[in-house]
Amino acid sequence: MKITMAHGSGGKETSGLISEIFAHYFDNPVLARMEDSGIVDGAERIALTTDSFVVTPLFFPGGDIGRLSICGTVNDLLMSGAVPRYLTCGFILEEGADTEVLKRVAQSMAQTANEAGVSIVAGDTKVIEGNGGIYINTAGVGFVRSGIEIGAGNCRGGDAVLVSGELGDHHAAILSARMQIENTIRSDCAPLNDMVEALIKNGIEIHAMRDITRGGLATIAGEFARASGCCIELEEKRLPVNEQVKAFCGILGLDPLYMGNEGKMAVVVAEKDEQRALQCLKESRYGENAAAVGHVTHRENGMVLMKTAIGGTRVVPELMGEGLPRIC
Repeated sequence: MKITMAHGSGGKETSGLISEIFAHYFDNPVLARMEDSGIVDGAERIALTTDSFVVTPLFFPGGDIGRLSICGTVNDLLMSGAVPRYLTCGFILEEGADTEVLKRVAQSMAQTANEAGVSIVAGDTKVIEGNGGIYINTAGVGFVRSGIEIGAGNCRGGDAVLVSGELGDHHAAILSARMQIENTIRSDCAPLNDMVEALIKNGIEIHAMRDITRGGLATIAGEFARASGCCIELEEKRLPVNEQVKAFCGILGLDPLYMGNEGKMAVVVAEKDEQRALQCLKESRYGENAAAVGHVTHRENGMVLMKTAIGGTRVVPELMGEGLPRIC
């Protein structure tokens, strides 16, 4: 089998590649959970994660590859309920990369790391032949507090599904910049420390969390449904989408359900905590447009269903093929 671009889309081909190769050869109890970060025992419970960033263009409305690399790693740690502490970063630089551009990227990383309360404690640089490109790999370590048990397999019937804001902003911003389409859409690239901390401090019973990146909310909902053996039922009217993003999607035939963000998360909480959790999100930095978008049920296990705006119900399939141009 040859690797194709579809293997990086976050959809079915990506899942197949992970299960057939990486999960097979690297199999261990921590990796088998397939969460955004692995929780392991140490001096205290720690969460570990790693990610790579290959976004084009390097700078876009609302962010850049440096901010993106910090937010992506920090948010993966947060989704396990961990407190992010330390990051490493590796730079792969193509011959001809501009040092002034690299300085801007490094500065942005430092500023974002400060905002997220993490320290970059190790790094590496490699230079390869090419045309001036810059790529970043990061790893992150966070500490998991006692009593925190968050995972995709913990969803239960009656749970509420919430999102922390409008869908598709990052994806639309990247595509607009790449295609030179003029609009005011900005990436939502941001660290989610404040809202996760608010949920935990207020005693919200959190069952699952994921940041909404490649594959979009549809992919995350599918992961929750399969891991928990439940059904995720979403309501189309409740999905928050910026009006400009809606128009952008209409022009290009895109679906916000499958579009990525870099500063939004989906969270599943106990039914009793739905309103308190929503209030916590709305009162947190970057969460003013949070919304309750559905519930977990026991019918049609492993499926995602959508109650449409006209009152019907449809199946929300997982992303097939590459789907959309790569955004990270």
